[in-house]
Formats: sequence, C-alpha cells, structure tokens
Amino acid sequence: QVQLVESGGGLVQAGGSLRLSCAASGSIFIINDMGWYRQGPGKPRELIAALTSGGTNYADSVKGRFTISVDNAKKTVYLQMNNLKPEDTAVYYCNAPGEARYKWGQGAQVTVSS
Repeated sequence: QVQLVESGGGLVQAGGSLRLSCAASGSIFIINDMGWYRQGPGKPRELIAALTSGGTNYADSVKGRFTISVDNAKKTVYLQMNNLKPEDTAVYYCNAPGEARYKWGQGAQVTVSS
C-alpha cells in the first residue's frame, strides 16, 4: 500500500505563491508518475499537473504559473504555485495521473483572497 500526505496549503493573497508537498510512503520505491489534482467548492476533482517519464503536463488554467517536480531521495512531489488567483481556491491532492490508483490523502486546503 502507498500512503500520500499533502501539506503546505494556506491562505494567501492574489498574486502570491505557495509550495505544496506530497510525501509518499509504503510500497513505493521510486516515483515515476504523479499528478496534482484539485477540487474547488461545488466542482468535481480535476487533474491540473502531471509528471511522467515523458515529461510534465499542465491544465490550461495553471500553465505558466504552476510547476510540478519530484525529489525521489525524499519520495516527495512538489507543486510550486505562483501568481495565485482566487479561482485557484480548492483542496489540492496528489495521486497517480489519470487512474488515481492510490488511496487519496486528506488534501491541502489553498485559499486565495482577492
């Protein structure tokens, strides 16, 4: 089993930055693929950033502002979020991109004030 723990959320003003972390533990030795998802108020959960062996991909809504990266020595995936907007307010989760094959963590709340 793989456990995922997200951290780094908070309250930030529009234009500000945050860095989220996703620490993986359990039956995972190297992170080859991982994604960041978010679920805004009253909205379905959506994949916004993905890291695979082929590179990185981003949803249009975050492209140019968010960056996904991985530190396999720490088994941690990061999401650097810059120029945050109120519409980025959501609970952010990490999981495998597309199939989300791991158990969901508790998520990290990000609130962006205008």
